[in-house]
Amino acid sequence: PQLVASNDRFCRFLEEYCPVVTETYYPTIWCWEGRVQTLLRPFITSRPQVQYRNELIKTADGGQISLDWFDNNDSLYYPDASTRPTVLLLPGLTGTSKESYILHMIHQSETLGYRCVVFNNRGIAGEDLLTPRTYCAANTEDLEAVIHHVHSLHPSAPFMAAGVSMGGMLLLNYLGKTGRDTPLMAAAIFSAGWNVFESVESLEKPLNWLLFNYYLTTCLQSSISRHRQMLEKLFDMDLVMKARTVREFDKQFTSVMFGYRTIDDYYEDASPCRKLKSVGIPVLCLNSVDDVFSPGHAIPVETAKQNANVALVLTSCGGHIGFLEGIWPRKCTYMDRVFKQFVQAMFEHGNKIFSM
Repeated sequence: PQLVASNDRFCRFLEEYCPVVTETYYPTIWCWEGRVQTLLRPFITSRPQVQYRNELIKTADGGQISLDWFDNNDSLYYPDASTRPTVLLLPGLTGTSKESYILHMIHQSETLGYRCVVFNNRGIAGEDLLTPRTYCAANTEDLEAVIHHVHSLHPSAPFMAAGVSMGGMLLLNYLGKTGRDTPLMAAAIFSAGWNVFESVESLEKPLNWLLFNYYLTTCLQSSISRHRQMLEKLFDMDLVMKARTVREFDKQFTSVMFGYRTIDDYYEDASPCRKLKSVGIPVLCLNSVDDVFSPGHAIPVETAKQNANVALVLTSCGGHIGFLEGIWPRKCTYMDRVFKQFVQAMFEHGNKIFSM
């Protein structure tokens, strides 16, 4: 992979404590193409068994958020729950704590002795919508509430976050807003869409629309159809359910819900590339340049070079949340290995970044 970072100390830290970012990534030879990796990963990769403890927390506007905790009370390395390192996980656009990539991150964290908590966006993890509001990539209020809540429960525990796809976009937008004023010590971002205009344009190309866009739109519609009675108070749901692209859905629903004058205003606000320069804690971002959800030309390489807290790891293959490797890639992906090494590096050696 290509490692992009302006800070020599951050580079040396990664090379020593997260060496996977300097290893050659060999994609699974029979499904190396990005779209194939993206399509096959959910079906090929295993689903580790995880027992969650669910918690519903109330929000300032009267809504509720579902958190799924993996407490790891059997942790040998960190038996004291008050100081057990905690990783907050943010799934993708319509993802929940049941996604295979989230389960693998928890499995990796379990072996290291860490605790995990999954932030499920409003209304998609089986809980009821108490107000006519869901979520979007630009609005960080719910994430701020969750981070404050988790930190207040375990104020002495080292605290990190990892976001995947839209979860990564949301996390980056939060970090760009808060700078250093966050209880998080570091963050890992996987397959984020950096520029939403470029992402939707890529997804509207004929083959990509057929393979991804239409299906993703139906997933979005399905995620809100259960709450139709609540949402009909504010939206023309018949019109929303007629959307055939993500852009149409966002125009009729998401941008309206969050008070944007136009969909372009929403997409501009949702694009993390515009906030990357303000990130104030160490962040590692993994992208593949053949990701149709986040095309390579839209990855903000030059902006990343202007922020000493940011490191980009760019592979030529891997697709969107793919990164399959080995002949039969059932278990660990390259993305899983980057996640495991980086969180371990930060929790156990993070204080050395500034002394190297």
